[in-house]
Order: sequence, then C-alpha cells, then structure tokens
Amino acid sequence: MAKEEGTQIAYHKDVIEFVAVAAELCHFLESEEEMERKEWVERMLRLLPLLYLKALMLPEVEMVNEELPPTFVREEDYIRVASRISEVMGEEDIYLDVFVDEMKYSDRPISAFVSENLADLYQDIRNFVSVYQFELTNQMQDALAICRENFMLYWGQKLVNVLRPLHAFKCRVEESGTDEDAENLKMDELWD
Repeated sequence: MAKEEGTQIAYHKDVIEFVAVAAELCHFLESEEEMERKEWVERMLRLLPLLYLKALMLPEVEMVNEELPPTFVREEDYIRVASRISEVMGEEDIYLDVFVDEMKYSDRPISAFVSENLADLYQDIRNFVSVYQFELTNQMQDALAICRENFMLYWGQKLVNVLRPLHAFKCRVEESGTDEDAENLKMDELWD
C-alpha cells in the first residue's frame, strides 16, 4: 500500500509541474547555446521564480527506502555549469550576500557568486529530475522528499538570493538602454 501511495504522490499534479519547470531549468543551464547576458538574465528571471513557486507547492512526503536515490551530477557537470554561468555573467557574477551565516560575525560585506549558487541549485534539481527521467519509480518519492527538504533548508534561499543581482542587472540594462552600459558600471558604484 505504501508503494502505491508513493507512486500516486510521485505523479501528483504539483509534482509533475515542478518536474517540468525543473527539467526546463536544467536544460537551459546545460545548454551550450551562445546567448547575450541580457537575454540569459531575462530567461533566468522567468524560470527561477516559477521554480520557487512550484517548489512551494510540493506535497510533504517521507522517505520510504533506507538507501538514498542515486546521484547523477558529477563534479565535472557541476564545474561545467558553474563555469558557463560565470562566463555569461562576467563581472556581474559577484554580488554582496546578506543572508549568509558569516554575515552575523562580520563587519565587512560577504561576496557570493551567481554561478556558484545556481550550480548548487542545479546539482540538487538535476539529481531529482534524473530520477524522474530514468523512471526510477522506486526512488521517486525519496528523491521528492530529499529535493523538498533541500529546498526548505538550502537551495530555496540560494534561489531568492540570486534573484536580487539578476533583477538589479536587468533594471540597470533597461535604464541605460544597453547591456554594454551596464557592463561598464564599476562594482563599487553598484554597492554605494
């Protein structure tokens, strides 16, 4: 009976919608397609809030197996995605993060990287999506439980933190009229 319930939860409407958005995000982050920073940021500003919303709607589930589901993201995959994001973002990759534990004990700003935070998010999402893509039905509920828990404890905050610098970049580009003008702004000017 528990396996039957797990299968039903694994194919719940909200879960399938989350899988669809998560798979689209993974595909986008894995893409080697050349894209201007402005276009890349705009695409992320559409996908990330949708992913967040769909993650909030995931049902609560518990692990059913003792073994953890398989992981699919290798270190090379993580590095490739992080490098690609860093390349696209250029000097806009770094931003000040106020939602990190170290900030409590520091009187200096803490730097974070869009590329690193999105690669962390990608790793968890890709592992989850892969369980679904390979139709590993015995592990789907466990993958869902882990992904939802990691969203609540870990990557949900990283996602919303990354939205801030992406939003700021988009606003600067729209205000200046070109991506090049936004690129020419110095980081100290942005944080004053």
